[in-house]
Amino acid sequence: MQPFDHSKEIAKYYWATPELVQKAIDTALAAREEWERVPLQRKVEMFLKAGDLVSTKYRMELNAATMLGQGKTAIQAEIDSAAELADFFRFNAYFAKELTKYQPISQHPSTNTFRLRGLEVSSPVKLPCCTALDECCLVCSIQGFIASISPFNFTAIGGNLASAPALMGNVVVWKPSDTAILSNYIILQLLKEAGFPPGVVSFVPADGPVFGGVVTASPQLAGINFTGSVPTFQWLWKQTAQKLEQYKNFPRLVGECGGKNYHFVHPSADIDSVVALTIRSAFEYSGQKCSACSRAYIPDSIWPKVREGLVEAQKQLKLGSPLEWDTFLTAVIDKKSHDRISSYLQMAKSPGCKVLAGGSADGSRGYYVQPTVVEVSDPGHRMVQEEIFGPVLSVVVYSHKDPVAALRLVRECNYGLTGAIFAQDP
Repeated sequence: MQPFDHSKEIAKYYWATPELVQKAIDTALAAREEWERVPLQRKVEMFLKAGDLVSTKYRMELNAATMLGQGKTAIQAEIDSAAELADFFRFNAYFAKELTKYQPISQHPSTNTFRLRGLEVSSPVKLPCCTALDECCLVCSIQGFIASISPFNFTAIGGNLASAPALMGNVVVWKPSDTAILSNYIILQLLKEAGFPPGVVSFVPADGPVFGGVVTASPQLAGINFTGSVPTFQWLWKQTAQKLEQYKNFPRLVGECGGKNYHFVHPSADIDSVVALTIRSAFEYSGQKCSACSRAYIPDSIWPKVREGLVEAQKQLKLGSPLEWDTFLTAVIDKKSHDRISSYLQMAKSPGCKVLAGGSADGSRGYYVQPTVVEVSDPGHRMVQEEIFGPVLSVVVYSHKDPVAALRLVRECNYGLTGAIFAQDP
């Protein structure tokens, strides 16, 4: 459904059963060996074609699906589903070719060679030419698969998590986010058109625990490629760790799990830059980015002017439908997100916090949350420490006499993904 008008549905899909998830794994494994044999140059050509299809034939369809299904404005959709997705395909192809330039040094009479291949799990098989299962005839069958689990907030991340492992010869079972189904399905279509054979990337919408339970139970699990919440990745990690004995190899886990992006403002900072860039970072796409500014540390010497600037700038932001060109931010992704962010807005009205701008939410038609600025007296407060993933900026005011002590506050947080320092004093 459209997050900005949840009375309108834009796509219908079904969750895969455990049996269907397993079928997808089996289909991927059946395609694995043949895909491994495809030369890297041919794979690169497929990725470059995929990038061209994103930029041309599928560009408007991807943008429209991202606007309608994920609630991005036209500008945000273009940055994500057109520009960044095409960049992922092209950059990955370029750097794959760069990897092939490296070969280890050989010292006569030895010859050292280096070959890139996909992650695999080992099982000895006999070559067709062999008459006996001698040691020299044993090779490793290629059985491993990658489970890719992608988030709603970037169409491009869905395409990248699903396709990047395939570039090096892996096969992928892809679980898209329930709230990005349509745009991600379009990516699957363009990958097919780019030449990806059946089974190389399998598109499997599923309930999270069902999908995670089946893939982590498979002895052929070679890796998990994940972007999403900390609790979900912790759960996947625990499931994998508890089943280590059953795997044919050690699965590789790659996870990017959100953040609590900070802006640290030095007393020498340019105030106009602080205001403009903090507003943009905190409230574009309603703060639904792990890199969105969620906490700011501002010295008391310039805080009155920065506060005035933030409050005035917030008044100029249009909260509305992404189908209207002048909308700056729109609804958050779904009811669950709306309710969670609303609970933080209630928290922001408790002692120790002061709402300076915004502070309300309305989910009657769309899941709308006002861009909100909150001054928080305690740097250890939950508003400052927890990932809200919404248009809420928490500000901590510190003494301009001791910016080093304030810097120490920045790292007293469980997240360390991104941050920025504003200063004119080197």
